[in-house]
Amino acid sequence: KYEEAELASTRLEQLRQHEENRRRDELRSQQLQERMRVEELHFSELQQFNEMWDFKAAEFEKHAAALQNTLADRHKQEHLAQLEKMRRETEPRTPRWSKDLLNLRKIQETLAKMKKYAEAEKTKVQADKVEAQEHAMWKAKREARIEALDEQFLHKQQLEMGGLMKRIQSGREEQKYARTSELDRVLQRYHNMKTQMECQQRIIQQRVEKYPITAPSATSVSRPPSSGGRAVAAR
Repeated sequence: KYEEAELASTRLEQLRQHEENRRRDELRSQQLQERMRVEELHFSELQQFNEMWDFKAAEFEKHAAALQNTLADRHKQEHLAQLEKMRRETEPRTPRWSKDLLNLRKIQETLAKMKKYAEAEKTKVQADKVEAQEHAMWKAKREARIEALDEQFLHKQQLEMGGLMKRIQSGREEQKYARTSELDRVLQRYHNMKTQMECQQRIIQQRVEKYPITAPSATSVSRPPSSGGRAVAAR
């Protein structure tokens, strides 16, 4: 009878050890799955986060390029119109002949009327030379004035384009900051969730070690809200 009792006690101890080991193995497997699930949730959230922000960035750059192209096209048309206007209206629009040249022309006409054609021809050659010089001076001064006015006009256009580029860069930096801030929140939620899970798992492990048969083995960790559902300002 004692031998039977000893055998029964040994058998019960073996069964108890077996059950304890089974529950420990089950707990380890369950907690490993829980950790993997948390990692999978985090990976999925990061994927959604990057897809959303990559799309926002692409849309921003597309819109920025459209704004630059529209302004560049408008500048081109305005510049052509301005050049045409300057060439049409910039004073003096015709040469202003000197008294010497006008006097030479009168002498030329007078000599021709007097039928002194040789002298008239010599005077004409001299007058043509003076006229060519004065015309060249008029043209050079007028072109220089047009060029100066054109540079002023182009400078105003450059300032306008520079202002647009600054606004675009400011928007780009704002979107970059918003993305970084949101990523920090995503990572912080993951850290908090992982810390909470590990704390709960340690508590359960301690209970299972102390009460291997009766201690519960479930860990409850809620999924954090996805960043995709948040309204985030575009950078």
